[in-house]
Amino acid sequence: MIPELTDAGVPAWWRGLGLPGLADVHVHFLPERMERRVWHHFEHGGPLMGKGWRIHYRLPVEVRVDRLRALGVRAFSALAYAHRPGMAESLNEWTLDFARRTAECLPSATFYPEPGVLGYVRDALGRGARIFKVHLQVGDFDPRREEIDEVWGLLAERGVPVVVHASSIPLPGRCTGPVPVGGVLERHPTLPLVVAHLGMPEYDEFFELAETFPNVRLDTTMTFTDFAERGMPFPARLRPRLRDLGLAGKVLLGSDFPNIPHPYAHQLHALDRLDLGEDWLRAVCWNNADNLLDLSAHYTRSAGH
Repeated sequence: MIPELTDAGVPAWWRGLGLPGLADVHVHFLPERMERRVWHHFEHGGPLMGKGWRIHYRLPVEVRVDRLRALGVRAFSALAYAHRPGMAESLNEWTLDFARRTAECLPSATFYPEPGVLGYVRDALGRGARIFKVHLQVGDFDPRREEIDEVWGLLAERGVPVVVHASSIPLPGRCTGPVPVGGVLERHPTLPLVVAHLGMPEYDEFFELAETFPNVRLDTTMTFTDFAERGMPFPARLRPRLRDLGLAGKVLLGSDFPNIPHPYAHQLHALDRLDLGEDWLRAVCWNNADNLLDLSAHYTRSAGH
C-alpha cells in the first residue's frame, strides 16, 4: 500500500522521479464573474452535474497560482470554454492576457461554432495560443458542424492541441461520446486532440481512438481518484493498454485544478498506486507534455518563480 501523498510532499515526489517538475494540461483559470458562476454550479449541482461537490481550492487567483508553484507545476493551462455564441473571443482575450502575466501558464484559447470563428482563432494563434479547449457537453454542439471544420483543419495544420471534453460525464449529452469526435478525426486525421478524463466512462472507445489516430492523446483528469472510482471505476483489464499508451506519449497529466473535491496530491497518488512503473509516471507527468508542447523554452521562462 502506497502512503497517501500530501500537497507538501509533492515536490519530493516528482524530484524522486528525476523530473524538473510537473506539466498539467488541464487547469482552469477564468474571469472572476464567470468563475463565480462555475463554482456555484460545481458546488450546488444541476442538470449536468448531479449533486456537485465542494471545490477544494476555492481561493483567490493569486493564491492559486502560488499553490501551483509550490507544488512544482512548471507548466499549466488556463482552460476556458464558451457555452454560447459571442463568448469565445472575449474569453481568449482574458486567458491570453493571464498567460502573459503568469510565466508558467501556457497561452490558452477556445472557440465555438459561430460566424467569425476562424478569424478569432487565427488571431489567438497569432498572439501565441499553444493549447485550446472545447467542451462538447457544456457547449452542446456537434464538433462536426460546418462552421468549425476549417478551424479543426487549421489546428491540425499548425499542430496545436485541443483539450476536448467529449465523453459522457457527468451525464451523457446529445453531442458527447466517441462518434462525433471520431467524425472530426476522419476528416482531420492528424489533429492533435487531448481527450479529457481518459474518455471516462467510455474508456474503451476513446482508447481505441488514441490507438488509431497518431495525434490523439488522453489526459488523466480526475481519473483513478477515490471520487471517480466510486462512480465510474476504471476497468482493470485496460491497465496494460493504459501503460502502453502512456509510454507511447499518449497520456498526459490533467487535474481540473482548482475545481476538484480533493487535494492536488491525490491525483498524483491515484496515478502512483496504479503501479505502472516510474517510466510511465515520468512520461505522464512531464515527458509527454514536453514532447507535445515543447516545454523546454516555457520551463526556462518560468524557472525564476
